[in-house]
Amino acid sequence: MIKIGGSLSDWHRLGTWLDLIARPGHLHPLVIVPGGGPFADAVRDAQDNWRFDDRLAHRMALLAMEQFGLMLHGICPTLQTAATRERLRSLIRAGMPAVWLPSAMALDQPEIAESWDVTSDSLAAWLAVELDAAALVLVKSGPCPCAATDAAALARDGLVDAAFPLWRARFAGESWCIHRDNHILMEEALAGRANPGCVLLRSPEAELLPGVRA
Repeated sequence: MIKIGGSLSDWHRLGTWLDLIARPGHLHPLVIVPGGGPFADAVRDAQDNWRFDDRLAHRMALLAMEQFGLMLHGICPTLQTAATRERLRSLIRAGMPAVWLPSAMALDQPEIAESWDVTSDSLAAWLAVELDAAALVLVKSGPCPCAATDAAALARDGLVDAAFPLWRARFAGESWCIHRDNHILMEEALAGRANPGCVLLRSPEAELLPGVRA
C-alpha cells in the first residue's frame, strides 16, 4: 500500500513515482491511496467560507481524493482505478497496480470519524487493515525522520493526521515514511533490496487519540 500525498500533485517528478509503481515485476502487488491535494484544499476553503459541518466536508474530501486518484490514472493509465474490495482484490490477484477511489468503501463506515482528524493518511492505514496488506508506505513532501519513530510523534509534528497513530496501531503490517525525493530508495525497496525510508512504529498511547467512533 502506497499513499501518494496530495502535495505531490504539482510536483514535476510525480510521473517518476507513478511510472515506478506501474512498472511490472515488483515482488508484491501495489495499491495507491491518493491524497486530497488541491481538491481537498478547495473543500477546506469552501467550509471556511460557508461553515457547513464536518460530516459534509468529510464526504467532499473523499471525493477530493477520488479526483486526485483519477488524475494519477490520467497521468499513468497503466494504473487501474478501483472503488470496491472486489475490484481491488481482482487487480491484486492479477498483479496489476491499482489506484483506490475511496468513497464507495469508506463512506458511512461506523469506525471512521467524519472529521478532519481523518484524512488520507488514516484512510490509507484503514484500507491496509481491510486488505490485510503487508506494508504501508506514506510518500510525503514534508521532512520524514531519519530514524525509526512512532506514529504519534509524526502526528504531533503535523506530518500525519491526528487519527493516524490509532490506525497505525490497528495495522499489523510494517509502515514507513519516505520523502518524495527518495524514489530511487523506493525502487530498491520494491525489488526487495532495501527498506523504504523511516519505520513508523505503533504508538502505545494510540487508543487515547481521536479518529474512531465509539
